[in-house]
Amino acid sequence: MKRRRGRRARGRPPGPDRRRLLRGAREFLAAIGERDLERDMRRTPDRVADAWHHEILAGYRADPDRILATAFRTEEQGMVVVRDIPFVSVCVHHLLPFHGTAHVAYLPGDRLVGLSKIARAVDALASRLQLQERLTRQVVDAVTRALRPRGAACRMEAEHLCMTVRGARKKGTRVVTSAYSGAFLKDASLRAEFLRLSDAVAGSRSRRRRAG
Repeated sequence: MKRRRGRRARGRPPGPDRRRLLRGAREFLAAIGERDLERDMRRTPDRVADAWHHEILAGYRADPDRILATAFRTEEQGMVVVRDIPFVSVCVHHLLPFHGTAHVAYLPGDRLVGLSKIARAVDALASRLQLQERLTRQVVDAVTRALRPRGAACRMEAEHLCMTVRGARKKGTRVVTSAYSGAFLKDASLRAEFLRLSDAVAGSRSRRRRAG
């Protein structure tokens, strides 16, 4: 059987095309029509292409399953919570950033993973065009696939620039999303414990503000 040419292999998205990003940045600047800053903008298309290709969308070239694959055997049964993981992503609707913190938990089956691996997996999934709801679910799915825990949970809080620099222009508004798998879906007390642990810092800040 002959293979069809031009067909892309299934799997992760191929990642950003720097040449097309460069052309797009040039067109974008030309459409804006700025003339007074032409000297300052000479290298702007290259800078924009490099930033989006190498950094902002670097997650398309990362595999969260591979990041989480280096695990070790354990008999521990208690909840593992990695809290306050900072992340930055780009909303697919307006191509504007949203940024905040992620809180991830899992109930070990027979595997544990290094805590930094969870933070790296969050970065890999966040450094793509995203929806916060989708990103939250993808973190849970990645942990579930890689570690086969009894359950996994993720809670994200983020400020979206599409709400602060345009539209409603409500600075400081935060969006909170959550996703669960396994035992967290079935047991309300586990969800409550996770939410309590992940919200401890936010709660103490709120109390300090009220006290002040």
